Amino acid sequence: NKPKENKETINSDYVKNLTKEIEYITSTKNGEIIKIFAKSGKTNLKNNNILKLEDVNGTISSKEKSNVYISSKFAEYNFLEQNSKFYVDVEIKYINRVIICDNFDLKINDNIAVAYNNVIIKDNNSLMKAEKVTMNILTKDILIESQKKIEINTK
Repeated sequence: NKPKENKETINSDYVKNLTKEIEYITSTKNGEIIKIFAKSGKTNLKNNNILKLEDVNGTISSKEKSNVYISSKFAEYNFLEQNSKFYVDVEIKYINRVIICDNFDLKINDNIAVAYNNVIIKDNNSLMKAEKVTMNILTKDILIESQKKIEINTK
């Protein structure tokens, strides 16, 4: 009896494009440093400027303001524009707040970050639901937008 061969078909395009343990660092006009780390990623075959990332963690650090921490299951990083789009299980932590959402776009050239789709903002005293939250990366100020009534629960 011959041992059974284990034949697995591997998509060669996927393997060629797969990179493990990716880190990229960029900075804003004001000197904030943005670091993004992903367990793996691959280039988009249709647009080489876009890198698709998995298991993503990032920080926005500043000398004068508190750090912002970002995590998500997936993200896309555009080399040309230096913008990132985080999606699936997105969590943003800064000061004593946590923002949970489906999507989070980091627009470095505009110095803004936008959380949208099922946004929940939590701090020590309250929980708020909104449609969209825009954060100024430089000042860390946030703007909460919602067509519907903004729901706030306090402890």
